[in-house]
Amino acid sequence: MTTVSIGPKTFEWGSRTYIMGILNITPDSFSGDGIISDARSHAKNSMIELTLHQAAAFLDSGADILDIGGESTRPGSQLVSEQEELNRVIPVISAVAKQFPDAVISVDTYKAEVARQALLSGAHLVNDVWALRGDPNMGKVIADLSAWVILMHNRSKPENASVAQNLGGRYIGMQYDNLMQDVIEELRDSVKLALDEGIDPKKIILDPGIGFGKNVEQNLELVNKLDVIKELGFPVLLAPSRKSFIGYTLDLPPNQRIEGTAASVAIGIDRGADMVRVHDVKEMSRVAKMTDAIVRTRKGI
Repeated sequence: MTTVSIGPKTFEWGSRTYIMGILNITPDSFSGDGIISDARSHAKNSMIELTLHQAAAFLDSGADILDIGGESTRPGSQLVSEQEELNRVIPVISAVAKQFPDAVISVDTYKAEVARQALLSGAHLVNDVWALRGDPNMGKVIADLSAWVILMHNRSKPENASVAQNLGGRYIGMQYDNLMQDVIEELRDSVKLALDEGIDPKKIILDPGIGFGKNVEQNLELVNKLDVIKELGFPVLLAPSRKSFIGYTLDLPPNQRIEGTAASVAIGIDRGADMVRVHDVKEMSRVAKMTDAIVRTRKGI
């Protein structure tokens, strides 16, 4: 086991599964949980107040990290300008950091300036869905501020996005020579880029990118073979929550995918996930705790 510190919290990789709770400061989250939309429907409550309420609930339910993002990354979503993203997330991160000084905060962004201001406002970790490739300045920002980073595998292309009513967006026609080998090689390239930028190798977490440039079958395979990603020697984050591969498998909309998410989380933990990124923190904390009791005991951890 390896013990590290992320902001104010100590993490012991391998001892248990850590929970990252999703706080979407957006109007168009695929899962329907965007806080901007919620704020608009609650005239007396501001976006910040609603976020603080949700953050408190997540922390009480077992969240180890709060992941705050201001731009939807669902297939077919609209891009958000840097200034708009800053307007959405920086006041929220500042408020959460002030209200919950013992909380670990992640910013979900691929824009370097958003990451820089978020880290200076109280975030500890950058969750970059483009693994430093979305903005040429991202690596330097993270290195200069000695931050943690999540490097996610991503082959998303707009022309491969397909959106169906009720089930949402997915990617089709995605070609891999060998799915696991290709993902491994591309994650290795991401790690090399991070190291070349001066990012501390002990502050890197890998994410196989469930739902990003993979079709339904490829996402299922990726969850089932997550142990291959573990062989790279870095902590692994799995983010299957409410995603369309669950919806298309079960023929269910996002608000009915809790059981599919639970199954994916349990299998992911068995295959070596160190952390799971989820919307339903209370329920998935229980799934993780129960799976840990079975899996880590069996493995002698």
